[in-house]
Amino acid sequence: MSPIMLLLLGLLLLILGLLLRRRKRRDGEPPLIKGWIPYVGKALEFGRDAHKFLEEHKKKFGDVFTVRLAGKYMTFVMDPLLYPSVIRHGRQLDFHEFSDKVAPVTFGYPPIRGGKFPGLPEQIGRTFQLLQGDGLSALTESMMSNLLLLFRQDHLGGPPPGGASGDWRSAGMYEFCNSIMFEATFLTIYGRPASASRHSDTGLLRRDFVRFDNMFPLLIAQIPIRLLGRTKAVRDKLIDYFLPHKMSRWADTSLFIRTRSELFEQYDALGDVDKAAQHFAILWASVGNTIPATFWAMYHLARHPEALREARREIQSVLGLGDGVPFSSSRDVRLDREQLEKLVYLESAISESLRLSSASMNIRVAQEDFSLRLDAGRSVAVRRGDFVALYPQTMHMDPEIYEEPQSFRAGRFLQDGVEKTDFYKDGQRLRYYLMPFGSGSSRCPGRFFAVNEIKQFLCVLLLCVDLQLEDGQPGATLDASRAGLGILLPAADVRFRYRPRNM
Repeated sequence: MSPIMLLLLGLLLLILGLLLRRRKRRDGEPPLIKGWIPYVGKALEFGRDAHKFLEEHKKKFGDVFTVRLAGKYMTFVMDPLLYPSVIRHGRQLDFHEFSDKVAPVTFGYPPIRGGKFPGLPEQIGRTFQLLQGDGLSALTESMMSNLLLLFRQDHLGGPPPGGASGDWRSAGMYEFCNSIMFEATFLTIYGRPASASRHSDTGLLRRDFVRFDNMFPLLIAQIPIRLLGRTKAVRDKLIDYFLPHKMSRWADTSLFIRTRSELFEQYDALGDVDKAAQHFAILWASVGNTIPATFWAMYHLARHPEALREARREIQSVLGLGDGVPFSSSRDVRLDREQLEKLVYLESAISESLRLSSASMNIRVAQEDFSLRLDAGRSVAVRRGDFVALYPQTMHMDPEIYEEPQSFRAGRFLQDGVEKTDFYKDGQRLRYYLMPFGSGSSRCPGRFFAVNEIKQFLCVLLLCVDLQLEDGQPGATLDASRAGLGILLPAADVRFRYRPRNM
């Protein structure tokens, strides 16, 4: 028999085996949606438009149902009033089993649980405390200095090519946010060269990062990296950037990274490449969602000039800059944590842009067969190894919770000058109503720094430049290809123009 016939026979036997093992719904389990393609199930439909897919199945099957997606069975809990029931099942539903399997394969470091590195997972977890309290204050101060440095050197230092001082410059808004936030965050977390204020090869680093990030959804879906062209070579270059002997030459490295580096040195079983891969993973965690979040906040303010003016007035007020007090872009601006917390209108605008752009999926893995109690009168059976998932984007777009949910309202999360926290579903107040950063044990440990640096970027932007969207172009739309992974990117960049403000 020819090799081709053997291959076809093998595929046929595989398909037959999968068909024979098709799962059947048991008593007490939620409705089961399998799809007709073995293994794949409903993954293709989900990937095209996750929000639409889930809403359609909610109407048909109710607010709890199980879907087969790429070989995994995922029970979706759609009613946000039931979210606390899922989040508090910490013993039966675990986040780490999923992340510990996916993250090492994605970023190229060895799994750290399982006994080879005793105590390391717990110590790594404790390092994230340095992203709060005094550690957050130091990061915030450093980020402000780095943002001012980049704005002054790259965008305020002279006339645009072929123009005069004060002329409008034109740029792609996503590229603008990407270039500034990537480098400013890198300098803040990892530091700078000992003898210079900036790394000379940041542009090449960012180019490779974008190439890797474009493949990130496929890596998270556990597509073998060897099947993704040059992705492994690109990842290897990125990891190489963080080798210990190279990082040792950097100055002003954050306490967060210094502590992690010292921790890794205590484990001889961790090679230099393993340590570097861990640092590379932190880079992705630091900018992978923050950059698109910054873009959407800037874009929505630019589309709503009155909201932009109100945000600028609030910033000026917090800094003590009245209408008659001039501001110079050469002046050092200090926005500490306390001042940033006073920017309640700006924070509401950021929260609103996060509501419109976030599409994260909160995943837990069932550790045993058990009965998931949803409310006083209802439970559903969950099998060991199945995923239980929340998809907050459906809540963020619920017109019962948010009036005109497709519209940007900068003050939506503001009430009588303070943060608004009372949102309702079926007449009941929601405990969880905005979830761009996950929930429970999977909640992003860097969320406070992320919001602070978005605020800082917008503060420097609005203080230093006038900006407006260019005419004759369509509005920005969401690229749904990263649904489930965090903040969605724009499907295409938008053009805007800016110039130093008339001081």
